Amino acid sequence: MSTPADLRAALADRLTENGVLTEREWESAARSVPRELFVGSYFAPVSGSVPTSYRPVREGEPGWLENIYDDQTLVTQLDGRIRPEDTAGETATGVPSSSSTLPSLVLRMWHQLDVEAGHRVLEVGTGTGYSTALGAHRLGDANLTSIEYDPVVGGAAATALKAAGFAPRLVIGDGLRGDPGHGQYDRLIATCSVRYIPLSWLHQVKPGGRILVTFSGWSYANALALLDVTGPGEATGRFLADPTSFMIARPHDRPSLPTLDLLPGEERATLVDPAVLDSWMGGWVAQLAAPEAIRMGVGAQQILWDVATGSQARTAPGPDGGWTVTQRGPAALWDRVEQAVQTWQAAGEPHQDSFGITVSATGQRVWLGTEAGPGWNLPI
Repeated sequence: MSTPADLRAALADRLTENGVLTEREWESAARSVPRELFVGSYFAPVSGSVPTSYRPVREGEPGWLENIYDDQTLVTQLDGRIRPEDTAGETATGVPSSSSTLPSLVLRMWHQLDVEAGHRVLEVGTGTGYSTALGAHRLGDANLTSIEYDPVVGGAAATALKAAGFAPRLVIGDGLRGDPGHGQYDRLIATCSVRYIPLSWLHQVKPGGRILVTFSGWSYANALALLDVTGPGEATGRFLADPTSFMIARPHDRPSLPTLDLLPGEERATLVDPAVLDSWMGGWVAQLAAPEAIRMGVGAQQILWDVATGSQARTAPGPDGGWTVTQRGPAALWDRVEQAVQTWQAAGEPHQDSFGITVSATGQRVWLGTEAGPGWNLPI
């Protein structure tokens, strides 16, 4: 039977072979940090369940340790409150609200942050503490501060970090506000996604420093960006090619949804295939164009819904083999999405590394190609 050390070494070997681990210091961290201390129990999705239900997997159960050292994300909380140990029955349902992200992604992001010895790093989103432990191993406890929004999650992470022999500075609070009163940092890494860069971060990171964060939105399309802070309150950067997704920061998450009533509106033919929104890039471009909209549906039958204004757009197969869209409300959601998708398609349907972002006190703009190219303003 394999020991935790054996499984940890095997995982590190795989990550080295596939090019994730390219620096000796991070390889050492991957081989040293015991992930099982940070994921004492977790939820496994029940195959074929609709809506998805989850089975709690507890320490000592068959497959418990092997799954921990498989390169996968493990859900550790549902609906912001339900933990595996809170589940009395065989299964639970809910929306994942905390997890231990797959090790390859965590380590890849630490590489992309480009940290050096002596750098002070602020991590937003402690989660289980596994990523925090990797950072503390590389940087030293004194150079790492980690902020967690959920006090229960943060408390469990603190216990696990202590058991693993690490003692970085831990804070319970709103990481979107940064770490007021504790100076500037060389790097900021976020293990949650945001709709826009909090301005506090731009003052928390010193000029010349870097911010690595995933952008998301109310349609839950995601893109990872690396930004250079160019001055107080200013930054510019590029999106990275690797598909990356994180749970959205709770203060940035979409509001509770009322019942959706599909109402009549103006109908016309649509100029783009609605199914393009199901692709990683099509969904991202659509979200840039209509950031306040929630997207539902699949294929030819898409629904965009702006809860704040009541605006709606819904597509359907047309009688001649094309598609139609029905829109109502003050925001012509499909018009915006259609124009953005056509712009992206005209550019050759490039991936996210062809997009960049400029952030200042006056706004935050995502652009395609160059700053002078077509772009979309983020909601702030």
